[in-house]
Amino acid sequence: MVDKEVLLTPEGLKKLETELDTLKSVKRREVAERISAALDFGDISENSEYDDAKNEQAFIEGRILTLEKLLRNARLIEDDDDQDETVVALGKTITLKDLETSDVFEYRLVGSAEADPAECKISNESPVGQAIMGKSSGTIVEVEVLDGTLQYEILKVAR
Repeated sequence: MVDKEVLLTPEGLKKLETELDTLKSVKRREVAERISAALDFGDISENSEYDDAKNEQAFIEGRILTLEKLLRNARLIEDDDDQDETVVALGKTITLKDLETSDVFEYRLVGSAEADPAECKISNESPVGQAIMGKSSGTIVEVEVLDGTLQYEILKVAR
């Protein structure tokens, strides 16, 4: 099986590396201490502290494996000075206007591993990301969603 390339901005790469380091150097030790303390209570068959700590340990180890795989397959999205400033590309901030509601949104276009709608970071693989990728300011794009089609105008593209 070929692993999929993971596109990351420099900030996204640093965030994932920091999370991995924290999990390995701090969280692993903390959960090991909790397991040890829970074992001191004696019988583990009805020991909720032990069960909780073991579940957390499994989560942490799974997340470590996931992050290590992501970072192994990471490709850094760098600012390209030769890149056209007005064209939507990974790592750029895009201002969109919903043509039906006139609402204006600002998003940063990132790879899927870094996407976080709460932080206004959308994936290049999302319906909106796919629709705007490679387009220029002033372009109107259509986005297919479950309820129909949305239309957005790209108002601004910035680094």
